[in-house]
Amino acid sequence: MIARRHQVALALTAVLAAAAACQAHDHDPSAGRPAPSSAQRGFTLVASGDVLPHTSVIARARFDAGGTGYAFEPMLAGIKPVVSRADLALCHMETVYGADGDYTGYPLFKSPPEIAAALAATGYDGCSTASNHTLDDGAEGVRRTLDALDAAGVRHAGSARTEAEANSVTLLRAGPATVAHLAYTYGTNGIPAPAGQPWAVDLIDPARIVADARAARKAGADVVVVSLHWGTEWQEAPDQQQLALARSLTASRAGGRPDIDLILGTHAHVPQAYEKVNGTWVVYGMGDQIAGEMTDTAGVQDPRGNQSTVARFTFTPPSRPGGRWEVTRAEFVPQMYDVDAGRVVNLNRALAQGAEVRGVRDRIRTVVLSRGAAKDGLVMGE
Repeated sequence: MIARRHQVALALTAVLAAAAACQAHDHDPSAGRPAPSSAQRGFTLVASGDVLPHTSVIARARFDAGGTGYAFEPMLAGIKPVVSRADLALCHMETVYGADGDYTGYPLFKSPPEIAAALAATGYDGCSTASNHTLDDGAEGVRRTLDALDAAGVRHAGSARTEAEANSVTLLRAGPATVAHLAYTYGTNGIPAPAGQPWAVDLIDPARIVADARAARKAGADVVVVSLHWGTEWQEAPDQQQLALARSLTASRAGGRPDIDLILGTHAHVPQAYEKVNGTWVVYGMGDQIAGEMTDTAGVQDPRGNQSTVARFTFTPPSRPGGRWEVTRAEFVPQMYDVDAGRVVNLNRALAQGAEVRGVRDRIRTVVLSRGAAKDGLVMGE
């Protein structure tokens, strides 16, 4: 996880020009069509991987702010057209926030709280906050993080400042639908929960997840989305625990429909496969959206740690009251964080950069489709 050396060369000026062109000429496929009735309209949900600011990322944000404060918006400008056009956009905020200039990278992260405002400006509506780094700065780190997200208008799920907050359901609007966002992590790197606060972060427990999903339905959720911080770092194939948990969670049903409508995975640092399991889409791992240069478990610098996908699912309302909202279009957008430019790059919008970028995009596509998702309709989008 430590930021080390040079990864891949993409010219900063070319990336910025491409991003500006994308925003200026972004095509709206619905233009000129009749507006759907409220009974017919569905919604699009976009989700992206780990925001993991290493020291080099923090330094880049300082530079982009002109040496005063921290500006993270420029890092995310290249993916903003994808995120901002969704009815609901979810990120994964892996780290907690520090204060008063006390910001650190690996191994105990404390990130500048300005990230929260940048996520909001990019178009994110909510973030999962349950990860192995949630307790890096104890209860104060959790409090500062959730306070900053609240101030920016970004909802959150997976960690809590109070027991009442931990027991509440995060409900978000997505067009005509109400979406519940639940989030859990496999652990916290051995850091215990703060004294008297066992509820500070939600840990993966299959029975608890199902119970929470059913509670979310009772609270009015049309769609239940579960974010899981899980898997084996640097392993592109989902591990046996991921596979087993995905099968178990997607098989759970109540009231004639599945308890969980979508699973979004983070943590592995590399893109992993998408798969439809028991009729429900599972993204085993989206990879790191923002991270410094990464070294794998063998201590070797690995560019895959700066590659990821954005998941985009279009949900259509049920044909009968109380039925399931179905995913009628499933897409992934390949992206990478260019560590030299300090920018997230939509790889489908940067192909003019040459064969190297095209090769990264194609490798990500191979991984994403490695468990047969294409036969269930998953396509690569822009």
